[in-house]
Amino acid sequence: MVQADDHLLFVPGEGGFNWDSYNAFAAAHDFAGQKVTIAGPWLSPESGYFDNLLAYFEKATGADATYTGSDSFEQQIVIDAEAGSAPNIAVFPQPGLMGVMAGSGLLTPLGDELAAWTTANFAAGQSWVDLGTFADKEGNEQFFGMFFNVNVKSLVWYVPENFEDAGYDVPNSMEELKALTDQIVADGGTPWCIGLGSGAATGWPATDWVEDLLLRTQTPDVYDAWVKNEIPFNDPRIVAAIDEFGAFARKDEYVVGGAGAVATTDFRDSPVGMFSAPPACYMHRQASFIPAFFPEGTEVGEDADFFYFPSYENKALGNPVLGGGTSLAITNASDATAGFIEFLKTPFAHEIMMAQGGFLTPHSGVNADTYQTETLKGLGDILLGATTFRFDGSDLMPGGVGAGTFWTGMVDYTGGASASDVADSIQKSWEALK
Repeated sequence: MVQADDHLLFVPGEGGFNWDSYNAFAAAHDFAGQKVTIAGPWLSPESGYFDNLLAYFEKATGADATYTGSDSFEQQIVIDAEAGSAPNIAVFPQPGLMGVMAGSGLLTPLGDELAAWTTANFAAGQSWVDLGTFADKEGNEQFFGMFFNVNVKSLVWYVPENFEDAGYDVPNSMEELKALTDQIVADGGTPWCIGLGSGAATGWPATDWVEDLLLRTQTPDVYDAWVKNEIPFNDPRIVAAIDEFGAFARKDEYVVGGAGAVATTDFRDSPVGMFSAPPACYMHRQASFIPAFFPEGTEVGEDADFFYFPSYENKALGNPVLGGGTSLAITNASDATAGFIEFLKTPFAHEIMMAQGGFLTPHSGVNADTYQTETLKGLGDILLGATTFRFDGSDLMPGGVGAGTFWTGMVDYTGGASASDVADSIQKSWEALK
């Protein structure tokens, strides 16, 4: 990378970026003398990557744009907004708080035009609009949040050499994944390494399994109603999704150490079995962060790789992706602020972030070759292939459920409790909060 004299990360015209989109934006916008302030949860190095993006916005428009990151952002943004001293834009790590602030009249709607643009230009576009739409102070549903940087949870990790040695192919459907699971057992191996241990948060990895499987067995509206408890936790469709998880995790021959070890194995230790010789297990379902806990020196793309946690071919529900991400909302409107949101529509704005690492986008107009690594490009391809995207369900539920009884209920389930009993208990805990 070349550091230009005017503090731009790349010299204009350099690299595979969509400079035409940048130049067209610059020609149409002049915000000289105006300021745009942005606050969010990103700290170093992510804050530095975003500052590099802001430099291009400043160059294009003449505006002065600044970002401030804080590890107490979610508390501070509410205080500042209620005091009338909010930044122009807030970066929300979860939709929940954004919805609360929208309902309190503390956010400015982004408008139907941007919602329509998002639907047309983001893969699974309506999903992103739905995730950013909330009731305003008068109860009217409006689009408030534009997603910018997301992560992917619908992944299965494996060691390519293990698959090659055993003659296994990467499955393209859930039916093929289940057949592969049975084949590994028939060959004398153990297909899965699963661990739910996480200290006080023990159980959370199982919630991701259930959420992913619900998206693969029911339509997205069922998932949406479930996370709001409009469909109760003990609805037969939810119970069935829990039992789908059990089809993997509650069979002794399917998991390292047997089903009894699932709840007691730390999630950070659970993938290590893939790297032993011979392999103690062949597959591990976990989000994109898990390589941080692979053995030192493991190179993703060679020593380990991933594939999309597949959908059922016979259910025709498309290719849902579970994940999370950050969204931007206007907390203090101005012309330059609206201009910055407009800037984020350009492929260029996404590509500059893609080139720095740690950034994924569903923007269908970007040049995927600008991703910093092949791993990120592969994750980006999964996003672009998604027909539906949904946010981590437990993060959208009340804390006492999503980060409480749902976690402990999954531990009870892997310990032998029935899915219906576990679901009944979780539902009672939710009702107790009302």
